[in-house]
Amino acid sequence: MSISLVGSKTNPSKFDCFNDLAADEPYFVIRADDPLSDSLIELHAYIGAGQAGAAHNKLAEIMALTSSRPPRPSDSPKYRETFAISQSMEAWRSAKMKKTG
Repeated sequence: MSISLVGSKTNPSKFDCFNDLAADEPYFVIRADDPLSDSLIELHAYIGAGQAGAAHNKLAEIMALTSSRPPRPSDSPKYRETFAISQSMEAWRSAKMKKTG
């Protein structure tokens, strides 16, 4: 018997928003095969829930996991694109706020 994991293509989570994205809305996907994926999602959840202590501990855990690997070079196309997406998200939100007042 196979298990349909929550948050997958075959079993989207109750709060899945992919189909609700505006056509011009930037998005970023963290895949399960990224070794930091679960920790990054937990960090996001702790921050959203206002659990500063748990967020701090999770960030420390993430930093410990990454300390043994060399950082991605700053001229890496993937690294640069990640920051470009982040900036696009901020610009998109700002433009949306101006439209809605």
